[in-house]
Amino acid sequence: MFIDTAKVFIQAGKGGNGNVSFRHEIYVDKGGPDGGDGGKGGDVVFVASKDVNTLLDFRFKPELKAKPGLNGAKQNKRGRSGEDLVVRVPMGTIIKRDGRVIADLVDDEQRQVIAQGGDGGFGNAHFKSSTRQAPKIAELGEDGDTFDGALELKLLADVGLLGFPNAGKSTFLSVVSNARPEIADYEFTTLTPNLGVADIDDGSLLIADIPGLIEGASDGKGLGDDFLRHVERTAVLLHLIDAYSNDVGKSYQIIRTELAKHSQELSERPEIIALSKCDGLDADIVAMQKEQLQAIAPNASIVAISSTAKTGITEVLRELKRIVEQSRAAVANEDEDQSTIPTISLSTDAKEQSWAVTTEDGPDDTTRYVVSGHKIEKFARRTNFDQYQNVNRLRDIMKKMGISYELSRAGATGISVIRIGSSEFTLLEQD
Repeated sequence: MFIDTAKVFIQAGKGGNGNVSFRHEIYVDKGGPDGGDGGKGGDVVFVASKDVNTLLDFRFKPELKAKPGLNGAKQNKRGRSGEDLVVRVPMGTIIKRDGRVIADLVDDEQRQVIAQGGDGGFGNAHFKSSTRQAPKIAELGEDGDTFDGALELKLLADVGLLGFPNAGKSTFLSVVSNARPEIADYEFTTLTPNLGVADIDDGSLLIADIPGLIEGASDGKGLGDDFLRHVERTAVLLHLIDAYSNDVGKSYQIIRTELAKHSQELSERPEIIALSKCDGLDADIVAMQKEQLQAIAPNASIVAISSTAKTGITEVLRELKRIVEQSRAAVANEDEDQSTIPTISLSTDAKEQSWAVTTEDGPDDTTRYVVSGHKIEKFARRTNFDQYQNVNRLRDIMKKMGISYELSRAGATGISVIRIGSSEFTLLEQD
């Protein structure tokens, strides 16, 4: 079954907790801390594969979870890192998070980390110093990235076939390639997209045939325009029009209208118009129809073909190949030009060091002071708020970063409630 969309729950592995431990060995006086660090949680990694052609599996397995890291142990033993979850998807798969595209996998074996596993927490051996001989501090492991994702498959093809149902698209594909789509003399024979490779001269073309469109498809009529996404990546559109149509000009304009409603960019794609099933028509009628279409689409190439008689097929394939080669060369040059443009961005260190203090009204009419920033929020996530030594360490970090001073300037006192991420505490240190 061909499935081209899916909803999935993605969860990277949680990092393991650091361990609090001290050496207890005979003849070893004051052995010191030996708690190990927690292991990193596993990542969720997507890999594009030419051997996968549908998103059907995700309908039955909508949850993608990587393994968590193990906790640290005594004797400075670090917890084992969680195993990555490797997910194979069809080439052309787009992964979205909150409606935003975070990955577009178009090449075979292309890999991308979709969700990062959480870092493991440090054990108490990490916090030993000349002034702190017996620390009882250990960090919690961080949660891995977790979100509801959307998968969307867009077929990768050079040519997209468009037209009304029963316009001859499937017959054309079966003649020029080894594809064997269902063919019958009634509308909506094709219910799912089909791909075929057409050999022409010293090259080949990958052609996508999608279910036929009707007037109102963009409003959900017929099969709607759900499958038009599969021709969005194509370099050229081949618009087939049944030469036996009562009005070929109207047939052309209806499909063009639906195309523009779906995507203005797609409607501006290079196009070839093919009058299909011309083998049984008088040449003068075909010529009149071509003139009618040329008046509506003066810049389009218009050809007359017959898939069953195999007339005009070679010519149209050669023209398609020419346009595809021009389009791919233009895209390559554009990518090369863009790669030479220098970009200026905030350094990673600067992003991590930046923070901000804001205020908000709490549920009990008290002012809460909210601290936000990449680095300080990371420290807060790794703090075990059930142990006062760990909270005091977080307060020390806030002092060193200048956050405590800014909180004082904003009016915070020792008993004021501070919130970092989802955790709340006060500035007053505990013993």
